[in-house]
Amino acid sequence: MEMQKLPNGSHHLNAAVPVQDGVPPEDQRFLQHKDDGSKRPQFTDFEGETSFGMSVFNLSNAIMGSGILGLSYAMSNTGILLFLALLTCIACLSCYSIHLLLRSAGVVGIRAYEQLGLRAFGQPGKIVAAIIITLHNIGAMSSYLFIVKSELPLVIQAFLGHTSSSDDWFMNGNYLIVIVTLCIILPLTLMKHLGYLGYTSGFSLSCMVFFLSAVIYKRFHIACPLEVFGNSSVNHTAVLEDSCAAKFFTINQETAYSIPILVFAFVCHPEVFPIYTELSNPTKRRMQTIGNVSILGMFTMYFFTAIFGYLTFYGNTEAELLHAYSQVDPLDTLILCVRLAVLVAVTLTVPVVLFPIRRALEQLLFPGKPFHWFRHVAIALCLLSAVNLLVVLVPNIRDIFAVTGATTAPSLIFILPGLFYIRIIPAEQEPMSSRPKIQAACFTALGFLFMTMSLTFIGLDWLTGERRSLGGH
Repeated sequence: MEMQKLPNGSHHLNAAVPVQDGVPPEDQRFLQHKDDGSKRPQFTDFEGETSFGMSVFNLSNAIMGSGILGLSYAMSNTGILLFLALLTCIACLSCYSIHLLLRSAGVVGIRAYEQLGLRAFGQPGKIVAAIIITLHNIGAMSSYLFIVKSELPLVIQAFLGHTSSSDDWFMNGNYLIVIVTLCIILPLTLMKHLGYLGYTSGFSLSCMVFFLSAVIYKRFHIACPLEVFGNSSVNHTAVLEDSCAAKFFTINQETAYSIPILVFAFVCHPEVFPIYTELSNPTKRRMQTIGNVSILGMFTMYFFTAIFGYLTFYGNTEAELLHAYSQVDPLDTLILCVRLAVLVAVTLTVPVVLFPIRRALEQLLFPGKPFHWFRHVAIALCLLSAVNLLVVLVPNIRDIFAVTGATTAPSLIFILPGLFYIRIIPAEQEPMSSRPKIQAACFTALGFLFMTMSLTFIGLDWLTGERRSLGGH
């Protein structure tokens, strides 16, 4: 809601919520008990009932994405120590970003990313925030369904014992993503509350834990240098000696792409407020703890996945870790099960990612409207149809993901939280010369620096590729 109703019946938009009974506003509950009457729920007509554990599952599932498959490759291009330093810094910055969002939300009593944009910059801020969330999450959902499109036919092929691809309809990735969307994803997205997805999020995380366990197991069962399955033409004696040696610090042409991989791996900020809204006993400190626990858990999984994958393949680490295992033995039963687990995990993540897009569109197109099932279902159907159409019709949207990822990810993690904090926190409470606002300003500047760097490297890569292409004619 854009306006809040005061006890005397008047409305205000810009006034900050005062301290009540000596409790700072960021520690106060947003959803008061229904018999309190002091404040109406902002976005729902129910008291949040999602437990702490389920909220951790949902936020962890929002953090966990397909990027985990590329972390070993990132480590191979940075070295173990530099990777650990970068991973630690980005995890800490993500926690700080959540702190800025919750602090800003606590001052004005708003728990929606788009509404913070409205409070900070008016209607343009609300529109920009909604567009960024929509573009980023549509890109994320598309990447998940692209994994389903490419990997599910291979899993079915292996289970059926086929040695080569066939023209059967059930081996067509385009048909499979439509079936998966209708049978699994759509019913989950039609649930009224995000908290109900805590069970599927927990199962999704367990699939990724199985993936990590398999990576650790394979580290001790794959020798280096690799013996590529069924490829006797490979001259393994020509493998350089240092290709099987761990590097602790390295810089090469691909190092610049490792930082975006790590930053994208921690984007969960559009999901913070929907999870916060449905949290039981919602306070800033409780939600911040959920964010810290979720990020710490994913930090641990990311690091162990990266280091054990890297110590398996060393200099031969590929950008997609599962593909590297398939090069060794495509008929490996364990890796087949891991592929299936990853497919389940990304499929169950799509509904969690869709909820913030639907909320952003509702805040943008239907502000202040009460919940309505028709609108709830229609938005989900339109979004899933658009994403399926994108995945089916576009054979390679890597460049689109690169541009949107280089712009939306730093906007959601760095730029918008810092700007919201600077604009929303009253100057009389924290002047611009205060340390918290200086930190927020530096945080925002870091986001612009990262965006500029990423777009520059992407542009150079496109130009270099064009020159290579022209040179080939």
